[in-house]
Amino acid sequence: MKSPKKPMDHKTLIRNIQITTLILVFTTAGSFAFFSLSGNTVNVSTFYILAVAFIARFTTGYVPGIVASFISVICVNFAFTYPYFTLSFSMDGSPITFAATMIIASLTSMTTTHLKEKNRILNEQEKLLMEAEKEKMRANLLRAISHDLRTPLTSLIGTSSTYLENEESLSKEDKRHLVQTIYDDSNWLLHMVENLLTVTRIRQTDAHVTKSLEPLEEVVSEAVARLKKRLPDARVKVSIPDTFIMIPMDATLIEQVIINLLENGIYHSGSSEPMELRVSIEQASALFQISDHGHGIQENLLSHIFDGYADTPTTSGDSRKGMGIGLSICKTIILAHDGQIWAENLTDGARFSFTLPLGDEHYES
Repeated sequence: MKSPKKPMDHKTLIRNIQITTLILVFTTAGSFAFFSLSGNTVNVSTFYILAVAFIARFTTGYVPGIVASFISVICVNFAFTYPYFTLSFSMDGSPITFAATMIIASLTSMTTTHLKEKNRILNEQEKLLMEAEKEKMRANLLRAISHDLRTPLTSLIGTSSTYLENEESLSKEDKRHLVQTIYDDSNWLLHMVENLLTVTRIRQTDAHVTKSLEPLEEVVSEAVARLKKRLPDARVKVSIPDTFIMIPMDATLIEQVIINLLENGIYHSGSSEPMELRVSIEQASALFQISDHGHGIQENLLSHIFDGYADTPTTSGDSRKGMGIGLSICKTIILAHDGQIWAENLTDGARFSFTLPLGDEHYES
């Protein structure tokens, strides 16, 4: 059931009148100039039909276009049909010409208005779909937060409690192990907070990022260096093009994506083999591929692994580091860069890939 149309407000009415008047006055002045220079009135009707189309395009509702159609026909008959400056329908064919011009102008107005209204509805539907997608991502992110942060917090509390309650009886090695666990969990929580700040930053700018041309080699090197600060034992094989390439991006955010995907492979692949990071240029995009040599991803998780909640068992039994927040942030960042991101299984592991558009201003040498 269609909702009843709201009455036109005073501001819109005044705007419609102003636009209609301005276009009709401009068209009439132009028609007089054309008539004075050429003495030809044949094309004047076309000028007014074009004016009606513009009025229908830039006003609201059907009425301005229909009214403009009627006024246009009157103007053509009064000022550009012999006898001039007299409304006359007595000449043979004049009533038919009047009616035909009126119908053509009215149909042009209604068609233009209909297309504009249809386009408005499509835009509103697209906005609703985008809002629904944002709400879905927000819900998934909250669910991922509750999952990924609760476990390390519980571990911190339990480990510190064990240390405090058994400090006198613990050996030096046990104490070091407990402190190391507290350190690892705290570092993981810090990483999660960085991810949350990242997604907050993007949402505050309405899912858009400020891009600048960044050297590909430096971005990849910085991401790997930051990863090794957090995980000194991490091993990564890097392969990038030999040419110097500048890509439009927010370097900090893309480094965060690379780190998240590398950490995901290190923690969840169940493999001790080095991670592989390969970058290539494919048509108008830079293609980043992060691969591991582990047990792969469960097939039922592939389709929604970036939606904000994903947890797979690892061979190490370390369940405190879920994939939810990190992969959700990766998707948010890449979509904000107008790129694509996906995951797939290989014969001996899994591969996460994402693209970044090169844009018109990228530099390659």
